[in-house]
Amino acid sequence: MVKFLHTADWQLGMTRHFLAGEAQARFDGARIDAIRTIGAVAVDEGCSFAVVCGDVFESNQVSRQVILRAFEAMAATPQVVFYLLPGNHDPLDASSVYSSAAFAEHKPDNVVVLESSSPIETASGVKLVPAPWLTKRPLTDLVADACDTLEAGGEMRIVVGHGALDTRSPDQSNPALISRSSLEERIDTGQIHYVALGDRHSTTDEGRSGRIWYSGAPEPTDYDEDDPGNALVVTLDADQASVQRRPVGAWRFLQKDWELTGDADLDALEDWLSNIEGKDRAIVKLALVGQVSLAQKARLDTLIELHSDLLAALESWERRSELAVVPDDVDLTALGLSGFAAEALEDLEAQAESSGEQAVAARDAMALLHRLVGAAS
Repeated sequence: MVKFLHTADWQLGMTRHFLAGEAQARFDGARIDAIRTIGAVAVDEGCSFAVVCGDVFESNQVSRQVILRAFEAMAATPQVVFYLLPGNHDPLDASSVYSSAAFAEHKPDNVVVLESSSPIETASGVKLVPAPWLTKRPLTDLVADACDTLEAGGEMRIVVGHGALDTRSPDQSNPALISRSSLEERIDTGQIHYVALGDRHSTTDEGRSGRIWYSGAPEPTDYDEDDPGNALVVTLDADQASVQRRPVGAWRFLQKDWELTGDADLDALEDWLSNIEGKDRAIVKLALVGQVSLAQKARLDTLIELHSDLLAALESWERRSELAVVPDDVDLTALGLSGFAAEALEDLEAQAESSGEQAVAARDAMALLHRLVGAAS
C-alpha cells in the first residue's frame, strides 16, 4: 500500500487584471500559503510524497522571488518529497524555469523535477510514470507515450500527467488529448494503478474506475471552477484506491445575478454583500438587470463603492447586465436645483431618454448628482 498527496495547477506568479494594489499581493501570498498547507496535510495524513501535476508556475518567466518563496514553502516539510511535473504553462523547453539559475541554485533536497517519462521509484515497489510537457504544443498523447513501454503486473505504478481528457475537450482534432478509454484499459489490465492529472481546476473523478482524478487547483483562479481549493490524499493498493478531498484554499470567486426593481431588492443585495465571509479573499462579479429610480441608482452606487473597498474585487458582469435608470418627478424635485445646475439636469434628462452609451452616461451622471446633492444636504 502507498499513501501520497495529489495536487496540481499551483500557477505561482499568476496575476489577475481585476486585482489592484495589495489585493494582488494577498492573492500571491495565498498561493504560497497553500503550498505550506499542502505540506502540512501530507505530514498529518502520513503521505511520504506529493505529486504536483503540471503548471507549478504560471509561466517560465516568473520572477526569482516567486521561485524562492515556493522553495521555502516546500522546504518547510522536508519529510515530504514534492515531485514537480512541467505542464503547458511551464514546459521543459529552452526557456524553462526549471533550468534557470535561481531554480538550480536554491532547489531544496525534497524537490524533484520530473524531467522525462522514465519511471521513478518513490518507495519499494512503487513507481511514478511521468508525462512532462517538453513544449507548449505537443503532437501526441504524452500520457499514452509514457505508458506504452510498461508491462502488466509487478510494481505499483502512478501516472503523473497534465492536459485535457478526450472526453472533455470540444476540440477532438487536438493531438495532445489524453485518451480516457486507453487509461481505463491499462487500469483494467493492471499496467497502471492510479492516474494523477492536472489542467482542470475543479476536483474531478473521471471515468468508471475511481482511479483517474483531476485534483483541481489549490486556490481558485476563475468563476467557472466547480470545486477548486482542494488537494487529494490517495491511499492505493492493487485492489482498491481511496481518494479523499482535503481543503487547502482560502480564496473564493462568486458570481450572482440580481434583478433590481425597488428598494426591497436593494436591501437583499446589501444583505448578501454584507454577509460574505472573508471579504478580503472574495472576488465577486455581479450581473444587474431591471429598472430603478434615480434615488435607487444613487443608493446602488454607494453600496457598490463601499463593498469594492471591502472585497478583494467587485466586478460588473457587463455581458449579462442590463439595468435601466428611470428618473421620476420625485427624484428630480428632491434635487432642488436652480440656475445653471438645473439647466444641466435638463440636458442630462434629455440625453437619458435617448439610447446607447450616451444615455447610459447621462443616467450615471444624474445618479452621481443625486448622491452629491444628498451628501451636501
